[in-house]
Amino acid sequence: MAQPRGLILAGDVGGTKTRLAFCDPDRELALVAEETFASQEQAGLEEIAGEFRARHPHGIARAAFGIAGPVIENRVQTTNLPWLVDAARLARALDLPGASPVILLNDLEATAWSLAALEPSQVCVLHAGSPRARGNRAIVAAGTGLGQAALYWDGKRHRPFATEGGHAAFAPRDELEDGLLRHLRLEHGTHVSWERVLSGPGLVAIYAYLRGISGGAEEDLAQGNGEDPAAAISKAALAGRSPLAERALERFAALYGSQAGNLALTVLASGGVYLAGGIAPKILPILERPGFLDAFLEKGRLRPFLEAVPVRVILDDRAPIYGAARRALAELEDPALVGPA
Repeated sequence: MAQPRGLILAGDVGGTKTRLAFCDPDRELALVAEETFASQEQAGLEEIAGEFRARHPHGIARAAFGIAGPVIENRVQTTNLPWLVDAARLARALDLPGASPVILLNDLEATAWSLAALEPSQVCVLHAGSPRARGNRAIVAAGTGLGQAALYWDGKRHRPFATEGGHAAFAPRDELEDGLLRHLRLEHGTHVSWERVLSGPGLVAIYAYLRGISGGAEEDLAQGNGEDPAAAISKAALAGRSPLAERALERFAALYGSQAGNLALTVLASGGVYLAGGIAPKILPILERPGFLDAFLEKGRLRPFLEAVPVRVILDDRAPIYGAARRALAELEDPALVGPA
């Protein structure tokens, strides 16, 4: 009988929250323990991981963390947190022996690793596309920031890779978005990224701009009662309590569609585009309106290509955890299959 291999410590590290879990590689990565921490209240990932392990003292076979930021030589300077995460330091803090016991991935790369294991109940289809869709895939995720990743189809399997495309320059599509871009340049300078409009803070920026050009007739939802302003705007829009909030959220959805289409073209994602992150599942009724898909398809001569591309929303917010665990499991089972980091 094979001996237990120890558990996989998997993490999803974002600007708002950090979720850690122990997954059992001998039971299809079943969750053994899980906790969520407020990222802004912590000094760094080493502190969080040490606290989590102290409460759950399991043996660790591998650890893998999906982190919002570019991973360079197994280190990450986080984009929306003042943290420098170093794999070697994490391994020492967790007292993990051996070569490369800690794997750092971009958070969207971690989500990409989860796609092969998602069940139909864990996704919502926004656009069916072609039933014969095959090939590369893409993921775009609006949350605290904007993450993007892709999966290259090598003829046998999908190979996830990270991008920082959310920081590419925002491209307006009409006069209203031209004005939004000019408005955001006053705050952010000449470079206004897609993340500035397609994220929680981006929704607030869109709402503030629309409120400004409408004369501020409505109560300012972005200032209300200590609630997260993006959540307040979304709730008011979905409940039909604020025409201005609804207009802002519909514009946000159209921008989401436009950038999802951009990414699909950039990586030739004939196998599908997935929306991940915390916002998309919460605004499904808006994403299902025509604005998202119209903007996704509005790419001139490449419209027929995009009409064949399936578009799905990932509903399970544990996808980055499962993906990080699957990446660690792949290395445990066949390091050659994963290849160099």
